[in-house]
Amino acid sequence: MANAQPRRTILIATTNRGKHREIEAVMADLPVAWADLSDLPPMSDCIEDGDTFAANAEKKALHFARLSGLWTLADDSGLEVDALGGEPGVYSARFAGEPRSDANNNARLVSMLAGIAPEQRTARFRCALAIADPKGILARADGIVEGVIIDEARGSNGFGYDPHFLVPSLGRTAAELPPQEKNRISHRGKALQTIRGPLLRLLDNAPASS
Repeated sequence: MANAQPRRTILIATTNRGKHREIEAVMADLPVAWADLSDLPPMSDCIEDGDTFAANAEKKALHFARLSGLWTLADDSGLEVDALGGEPGVYSARFAGEPRSDANNNARLVSMLAGIAPEQRTARFRCALAIADPKGILARADGIVEGVIIDEARGSNGFGYDPHFLVPSLGRTAAELPPQEKNRISHRGKALQTIRGPLLRLLDNAPASS
């Protein structure tokens, strides 16, 4: 299906171009033109006050689908560290407060794990995806990748906590992985692979739209 003529524009509910690139790369062969919030006139923010990633993803997808009139793909994703009782969890993006800063979030994470033995630094990235139209949720998916947190940042790819998230089976951090490999094993990549089938069926059964 490579180079398929786009049959629909789908909005990615983010202004994060790194996330946009990851999603578009995994879904490149679908007949979709991908846009994100940076491509549209400003819209009101969605208050992500859910206590789970899934709740936030669904709320965000519905919010921006209703404001834009477009099918909208939203994700909520973050890091769960076992030694911190699952923190930062749904607060991953604002772990160190506002304004949001990857550097500050990572510094706080490493500081909180000071003195914790390597074998007790188990963690996972978790991603929940939702696709909505203005009337409701159309599809959902989840993805998880397991790892451990290391003190020293390694790698320049990715974003967020990637430089401190070591994937033991690969011996590299998420930030050391080339994009194609990361998209294959990452939490978001796994969730996107899961939602591809439902999305393709939705596209096949829906009238074409801009």
